[in-house]
Amino acid sequence: MEALLISTYDLGRQPFGLASPAAWLRRAGIDVACVDTSREPLEDARIAAASVVAFYLPMHTATRLAEPVIARVRLVNPSARLCAYGLYAPLNAGWLRDRGVTELLGPEAEQELVELVKSQTPPTPKAPARPAPQGLPRLAFIQPDRTGLVPLARYATLRMPDGTRRTIGSTDATRGCKHTCRHCPIVPVYQGQFRVVPIDVVMADVRALVEQGAEHITFGDPDFLNAPTHARRLTERVRREHPGVSYDVTIKIEHLLRHAEMLPRLRDTGCLLVTSAVESIDDATLEKLRKGHTRSDFLRALELCRGAGLALSPTFIPFMPWTTVESYAELLDLLIKEQLVEQVAPIQLAIRLLVTAESPLLELPDIARRVMPFDGASLTWPWRHEDGRVDHLQMEAMRIAGAGSGQPRREVFAAIAALIGRELPRAGAAPAAAGAVPVVSEPWYCCAEPMEAV
Repeated sequence: MEALLISTYDLGRQPFGLASPAAWLRRAGIDVACVDTSREPLEDARIAAASVVAFYLPMHTATRLAEPVIARVRLVNPSARLCAYGLYAPLNAGWLRDRGVTELLGPEAEQELVELVKSQTPPTPKAPARPAPQGLPRLAFIQPDRTGLVPLARYATLRMPDGTRRTIGSTDATRGCKHTCRHCPIVPVYQGQFRVVPIDVVMADVRALVEQGAEHITFGDPDFLNAPTHARRLTERVRREHPGVSYDVTIKIEHLLRHAEMLPRLRDTGCLLVTSAVESIDDATLEKLRKGHTRSDFLRALELCRGAGLALSPTFIPFMPWTTVESYAELLDLLIKEQLVEQVAPIQLAIRLLVTAESPLLELPDIARRVMPFDGASLTWPWRHEDGRVDHLQMEAMRIAGAGSGQPRREVFAAIAALIGRELPRAGAAPAAAGAVPVVSEPWYCCAEPMEAV
């Protein structure tokens, strides 16, 4: 075996970031193996057989989980060239080099991986830590190759309101994002750029996923409506070719409003769930994050989605340096009032703002003065709230959310709300909008760190 691709965590999805480079490597005649350590053991024999071991790092948690795996690979196969690719590889270049990773690639890494494996040149530890935005490759995308990956049935599922479950397959229709939200880890690498994957390539992957048993497709794009015409044509193809397959997407509040005419089309082509990173209901905070929407925009988008028969699943970062006990209570009050308790995963009520190595958040004076020295163990600029009550509230909310895994969302929400003296209306007293919605069994989150408190 020439190449071993390793994923440590990808939100409970079969990793697209293994399947896509595997296709490129195999097309080049390279023997490649893929291992997702979140779902299967990594055997020493596979490590020992590889000349290049490449770690897929799409997010913060995956990067931290990779640390002991990197150490093990170095121990078992000290002669292997170690590579990291994905969004968080360039963002953590120094940290990775300190651990023996000599080849650092970005999120558009497929062709570079092929060249790396085929190359006989020695490792280059002084290679640029991050490609300049104009240097991000423009790849001629090909169909991912999911041969040898863990079956879809062992990954997250979609739990329907009637209790049935649907097997999920995940693919990407676009990569990167044209927006520049300050807290988003995509921004330092893509800097407002995105790439469109040809519809025929996406559909070939959807077809392969359906053949593997997928009943529902998650489009993992940072924003599905970065290219609205592309999105419309793609969803029409999905509906036409796979009428029994549903799907979900992630869309900015700003785009839900700008492209409101798309919402009925999404519904009619099988969209069951729209995730949107609302982050906050405080307009001043939203302006600091450069989100491009306001509280009233969020409520209008919620109204539009409900009018179109789409479930909107808002995500939040409730604990930031600007959070107060009162603003947290206001958030919970709004979720109760707007009948969103069932549509918000409990973890969304407990996570803290993540300040990564090159985060644009550091441009903000009130962030720069609050962060502590960079912590190589957590890969963050840690921060503490000026009001200790807020940090205590966050830790308690996290404890309840963690202990409530698998419990009804309403029960977990009630326990968290009780921390600040709020009570839920009795079950059955709320209008129909409060009804259960489709839920992915492994919660979605981004731009936040749902682990230990500082």
